[in-house]
Amino acid sequence: MLALCVVPAIGWTQGQPDSLREPSQKYGLRAGLDLSKLLRTSLDDDYTGLELVGDYRLSEKLFVAAELGSENKTTLERIVDLPLYRYNSSGAYLKAGVNINNYKNWFGEQNLIYFGLRYALSTFKMEVYERYLYDSYRYYEPDAFVLFSDEKIEYNSLSASWIELVTGFKAEVLPNIYMGMSARIHFLLSYNQPDNFDSLWIPGFNKKTDNSRFGLGYNYSISYFLPLYKKPKKNLEEKTSF
Repeated sequence: MLALCVVPAIGWTQGQPDSLREPSQKYGLRAGLDLSKLLRTSLDDDYTGLELVGDYRLSEKLFVAAELGSENKTTLERIVDLPLYRYNSSGAYLKAGVNINNYKNWFGEQNLIYFGLRYALSTFKMEVYERYLYDSYRYYEPDAFVLFSDEKIEYNSLSASWIELVTGFKAEVLPNIYMGMSARIHFLLSYNQPDNFDSLWIPGFNKKTDNSRFGLGYNYSISYFLPLYKKPKKNLEEKTSF
């Protein structure tokens, strides 16, 4: 009699649907591209940029994250409509840190609404192409600064470091394909200042102003999630931070 009860029970357990089994979550690597830099490259003749983005899940909420990229930008600085100088800044950067997911996913979801922190390093060079000066003799150039020199001056082996506060989201739009967006506040920690000039635009950091170490940034990303293994999902009653 006992055997007749046990055998059907075993068969029911093996054949029960996934929704009744112990819930599990996927862990793996997510990697992709920043679409905003590709779009800007196609629209702005004075800019070229590429950024790779990625994250790896460590626990239910904690992810290690990184961005690796390069940028090249030419800028003509002006006072109102009068040119002052033209310069180019180009180099590479690396950002690494963590994201903490605050979104409670339904079973099977892998979406993120997160905040995070990055430490960033950039190595770059600057080239000054044109410099304009105000000439008190205005007979020939009454409404413009005159070109003082078009000799190229190079400043090599420049570097900068900063931290970033990050907030953003990543949502699965197709199986394992994610679209994401993030906003960032930068705080400059250190940088090289060239002789008789300044590090006005730092790859990865963007424009630096004289009176502030703060900056802003953003990205729009598309990425692919490669699941490597699964872990059981923790019960809601478990009191854990991550």
